[in-house]
Amino acid sequence: MGMPKNIVIGSHVWVGDPELVWIDGQIINVNGEEAEIQASNGKMVVANLSKLHPKDMENPEGGVDDMIKLENLHEPGVLHNLATRFKINEIYIWVALL
Repeated sequence: MGMPKNIVIGSHVWVGDPELVWIDGQIINVNGEEAEIQASNGKMVVANLSKLHPKDMENPEGGVDDMIKLENLHEPGVLHNLATRFKINEIYIWVALL
């Protein structure tokens, strides 16, 4: 299968977590099909490359009001955007092309 071209050493990614569902971090090493990730919560995580999702680093701090604005439309990105919008009491979002 090989390493996805958009996930390399230094990439910011989402990785599954048994307690928090998804955590974000940065890839610090790749060994074959596995990546070593320094998570933002301090954990060191090793995960299969096929289980990682790229993290949008260009999104505004308050999230986006239209999910189509997410560079990568995947489960961790959508959930993170929803949680971000909820925290600032901007709960209404939509998904549409104009």
